[in-house]
Order: sequence, then structure tokens, then C-alpha cells
Amino acid sequence: MTTNAPVALITGAAHRLGAQTASELHHKGWCVVIHYRNREEQARALADRLNEQRPDSAFIVQGDLEQQEDIGRIARQAVSCTGRLDGLVNNASAFFPTPVSEASEDDWNTLINTNLKAPFFLVQACLPALRQHRGGVVNMIDIYAERPLEEHPIYCASKAGLAALTRSLAKDLAPEIRVNGVSPGAILWPEQENATAREHKDRILGKTPLQRTGDPTDIARTIAFLLCDAPYITGHIIPVDGGRSLSI
Repeated sequence: MTTNAPVALITGAAHRLGAQTASELHHKGWCVVIHYRNREEQARALADRLNEQRPDSAFIVQGDLEQQEDIGRIARQAVSCTGRLDGLVNNASAFFPTPVSEASEDDWNTLINTNLKAPFFLVQACLPALRQHRGGVVNMIDIYAERPLEEHPIYCASKAGLAALTRSLAKDLAPEIRVNGVSPGAILWPEQENATAREHKDRILGKTPLQRTGDPTDIARTIAFLLCDAPYITGHIIPVDGGRSLSI
């Protein structure tokens, strides 16, 4: 099929922030391609719900972003859904602690490949379609890219690299393609929360000027703003963190 509506590919969009972003862009009239790795049931449920609101407006594509051969296929399938691509949201991320004395090469590869390598090569694979429609890219960064989190050195390095990549691509791909980033603060906590996690949560909120967690819609609306309503913004990373980056 073909469409006159703009189309976005969102990685890791079957749940949490990715799903909220897909819903927000869809609400603004976009068609969305929902990428997932393992959560097929959730991806299909989201696409079905969005297609009930507007037929033939949501699609799903499966792929493992750690596998180089999957990245090109994901891009090709995303474009083939409607014949165009106007936005790419590199949302999928890996996050887990890697204490220096315990981290393995597999840990390094998972975090760097998912958080840094995949976004670069997915942008590369999507370039022709994005250039054709003067599209935009939004990368999901993290406030820990600039202010590292204890015992997460590889994760922090991967996100710092993605922040640098965002600015570099903004220069290299202008004027046809805009590239920006979003750095979430305290938005969603791990799904399995224990006493230690609750203490960590309380410490974080104590350092957040707005004294509360954000909502996934805060991230989704910022991403939608960058793709839909910010034609003169490129090379910037917007913290959406309740002011927490002021005090860490």
C-alpha cells in the first residue's frame, strides 16, 4: 500500500516508552511501524488497536538489533509497508549493571551493539527513504550519558557514544535529515521492584526538583514534537527529567 501520511519506524515499540511513542505519533496522524524482538503478542495487540482507530496505519516488524543482517531487513520491511519513511526513533535499549570486576565481553557486546551500533546502522539503512522525504531521527539517550551511574560503565559509555553520534549525524546528514535525541530521567522503573530498588527510587526523587516521576507521555510528546513540529531543530538532546540533571 501507499500513503500520503508520514511514516515512522520505532524500535523496541511493543511496550513501555516505545509503545507510548507509537501511540502518540499515530494520534498525530502518522502511520507507525512497530519493531519488536520477542514481544510479538504485545506488538500485534498494539498494531490491532491502532488499526481499529485508523485502518492500515500500523504495522509490525520483527528483528534482533544485535544481528547486523537483521538491521537492513528491518529497514527494508519498514519502507515496504507504505513505500515511504519520514521518521526513525531509535528507542530500543539494553540496560543492566556491569561492575568492572564482573563485566564480560558478552555484556560489552550486548550493550554497545544494541545502544550504539544498531542505531548507527539503522540510520544508514534508512538513509535513502529518509532523505526522500526530508525526515527526522530521534535517538533515545539517557541523562547518565553525561553523569555516569555507578556500576553501569558500559551502559553509560554506550549512551555517551549515542549522544556523540547524534550530534555527528546531525552535521553529516543536514540539510536533508534532522537528528536529535531525548534523555529521559525517572520515568519507568524496572518491572520487578525490590526493597533496594525502592530505596534507589527514593534517592532519585529526592534529587529531582519536580519531586515526582515523569510519565511515558512526557517522552512520547517530546519525540513527537521533534519529528512533527521542530523543523529548525537538529543536533540537540533534550533532557526530560524533571530537572534532575541539574543536581547529579
